[in-house]
Amino acid sequence: MLLRDRLVLIVGLIAVVAMAWGWLLAGAGMEMGPIEMTAMAGMDGWLMRPAAWVPAYAVLIFAMWWVMMVAMMLPSTLPMLLLFSRVNRGDKTAGAPLASTALFATGYLLVWGGFSAVATTLQWGLESARLLSPMMATTNHWLGAGILVTAGLWQLTPLKAVCLHHCRTPLGFLIGNWRDGWFGSLCMGLKHGAYCLGCCWFLMSLLFFGGVMNLYWISGLAVFVLLEKWIPLGHWFGRLAGIALVVCGAMLAIHPS
Repeated sequence: MLLRDRLVLIVGLIAVVAMAWGWLLAGAGMEMGPIEMTAMAGMDGWLMRPAAWVPAYAVLIFAMWWVMMVAMMLPSTLPMLLLFSRVNRGDKTAGAPLASTALFATGYLLVWGGFSAVATTLQWGLESARLLSPMMATTNHWLGAGILVTAGLWQLTPLKAVCLHHCRTPLGFLIGNWRDGWFGSLCMGLKHGAYCLGCCWFLMSLLFFGGVMNLYWISGLAVFVLLEKWIPLGHWFGRLAGIALVVCGAMLAIHPS
């Protein structure tokens, strides 16, 4: 039964991630998809007509961010979901193990949805101030430098280290935060999802620098999240990346060209 649960979980996660990436590659409902936007990277973004922020467009941008978070972040949760499913299988009060695991994963989705709402609002504000082009990339080198430096500094903070520790040690999190029942599973998912977001929210802001729909940045950040959470020296890898971001931001501020 445990082997069956693991197989169902892995297949289901692969299917969800594949659908998320497929929707993004298909254009996520936009007039221009990420492949075209990536090909046009470096061109004058104002050659395109700015989008009108009507309610339907705002909902579409929110959905794009949310699905993008699923595509980028869900693969890194696999160790935690597999461990939760295994521990849950041995908990006689847990009920259906796969249902509890689904509720645990729903906690992640809700946290990422909250971040997506904030990112959508921020994108609207930046576009309204003409600090973000219709290509969804920053047009101001000071803003770009600030994003790089701030994201880099976040990588070096104690709070980031705490969040990353909980993401890299799923067993320790479950031992210290276990709650019985389906509602407990959802609460644990929300809490661990918050730690997961704490690891990566400033990294996600780099999409405003490189282009929200730029495939190089999306795939690069997705790989970085996996490496930071999975490889043995991931915490040092993240810190080195933080230093590199600060240096790049400082260089951009000094030499905008």
